[in-house]
Amino acid sequence: MSHSWRWEYDPDYAHVAGGIPTEIVTEVERLADQLVELADTGVDLADIGNGPRPGGLRRMDAAGGWFYFLAAPRSRLVIVVRIVPPFRSL
Repeated sequence: MSHSWRWEYDPDYAHVAGGIPTEIVTEVERLADQLVELADTGVDLADIGNGPRPGGLRRMDAAGGWFYFLAAPRSRLVIVVRIVPPFRSL
Protein backbone atom coordinates (compact mmCIF):
# COMPACT_ATOMS: atom_id res chain seq x y z
CA MET A 1 0.00 0.00 0.00
CA SER A 2 1.33 3.41 -0.96
CA HIS A 3 1.82 6.03 1.73
CA SER A 4 1.80 8.94 -0.72
CA TRP A 5 -1.09 11.26 -1.29
CA ARG A 6 -3.15 10.91 -4.47
CA TRP A 7 -6.20 12.55 -5.98
CA GLU A 8 -9.30 11.26 -7.73
CA TYR A 9 -12.69 12.34 -8.98
CA ASP A 10 -15.77 11.52 -6.93
CA PRO A 11 -17.90 9.80 -8.00
CA ASP A 12 -16.00 9.49 -11.31
CA TYR A 13 -14.52 11.42 -14.24
CA ALA A 14 -17.72 11.34 -16.30
CA HIS A 15 -19.80 12.89 -13.52
CA VAL A 16 -17.29 15.59 -12.50
CA ALA A 17 -15.46 16.47 -15.73
CA GLY A 18 -17.63 15.06 -18.52
CA GLY A 19 -18.49 17.67 -21.15
CA ILE A 20 -16.08 20.27 -19.77
CA PRO A 21 -13.47 21.57 -22.26
CA THR A 22 -10.20 19.64 -22.16
CA GLU A 23 -8.03 22.68 -21.39
CA ILE A 24 -10.05 23.38 -18.22
CA VAL A 25 -9.92 19.75 -17.06
CA THR A 26 -6.18 19.70 -17.74
CA GLU A 27 -5.68 22.77 -15.55
CA VAL A 28 -7.78 21.29 -12.72
CA GLU A 29 -5.76 18.07 -12.90
CA ARG A 30 -2.50 20.06 -12.84
CA LEU A 31 -3.67 21.89 -9.72
CA ALA A 32 -4.81 18.62 -8.12
CA ASP A 33 -1.31 17.22 -8.78
CA GLN A 34 0.15 20.28 -7.04
CA LEU A 35 -2.14 19.79 -4.05
CA VAL A 36 -0.90 16.20 -3.79
CA GLU A 37 2.71 17.39 -3.95
CA LEU A 38 2.06 19.93 -1.20
CA ALA A 39 0.38 17.32 0.99
CA ASP A 40 3.29 14.91 0.43
CA THR A 41 5.67 17.55 1.79
CA GLY A 42 3.55 17.92 4.93
CA VAL A 43 1.47 21.00 4.06
CA ASP A 44 -1.98 20.91 5.67
CA LEU A 45 -4.53 21.33 2.87
CA ALA A 46 -7.30 22.40 5.27
CA ASP A 47 -6.66 26.10 4.57
CA ILE A 48 -5.80 25.91 0.85
CA GLY A 49 -8.32 27.64 -1.40
CA ASN A 50 -11.57 29.13 -0.09
CA GLY A 51 -14.14 27.57 2.16
CA PRO A 52 -16.41 28.36 5.06
CA ARG A 53 -14.15 26.61 7.56
CA PRO A 54 -10.85 24.74 7.54
CA GLY A 55 -11.03 21.06 6.68
CA GLY A 56 -14.33 21.15 4.81
CA LEU A 57 -15.18 21.56 1.16
CA ARG A 58 -12.64 23.90 -0.47
CA ARG A 59 -12.95 26.03 -3.62
CA MET A 60 -9.97 26.81 -5.84
CA ASP A 61 -9.81 29.00 -8.96
CA ALA A 62 -8.79 27.26 -12.18
CA ALA A 63 -8.69 28.41 -15.82
CA GLY A 64 -11.22 31.20 -15.35
CA GLY A 65 -13.62 28.95 -13.44
CA TRP A 66 -13.15 26.98 -10.26
CA PHE A 67 -13.33 23.53 -8.73
CA TYR A 68 -14.35 22.08 -5.40
CA PHE A 69 -12.29 19.53 -3.51
CA LEU A 70 -12.01 17.81 -0.16
CA ALA A 71 -8.78 16.77 1.52
CA ALA A 72 -9.04 13.48 3.41
CA PRO A 73 -5.84 13.21 5.49
CA ARG A 74 -6.63 9.78 6.94
CA SER A 75 -6.95 8.36 3.43
CA ARG A 76 -4.17 10.61 2.07
CA LEU A 77 -6.57 11.61 -0.69
CA VAL A 78 -7.61 14.82 -2.46
CA ILE A 79 -11.13 14.38 -3.80
CA VAL A 80 -12.24 16.57 -6.73
CA VAL A 81 -16.03 16.73 -6.54
CA ARG A 82 -17.08 19.44 -9.01
CA ILE A 83 -15.60 21.57 -11.80
CA VAL A 84 -17.31 24.84 -12.71
CA PRO A 85 -16.00 26.15 -16.05
CA PRO A 86 -15.99 29.85 -16.95
CA PHE A 87 -19.25 31.18 -18.35
CA ARG A 88 -17.83 31.45 -21.89
CA SER A 89 -17.26 27.68 -21.90
CA LEU A 90 -20.82 26.73 -21.05
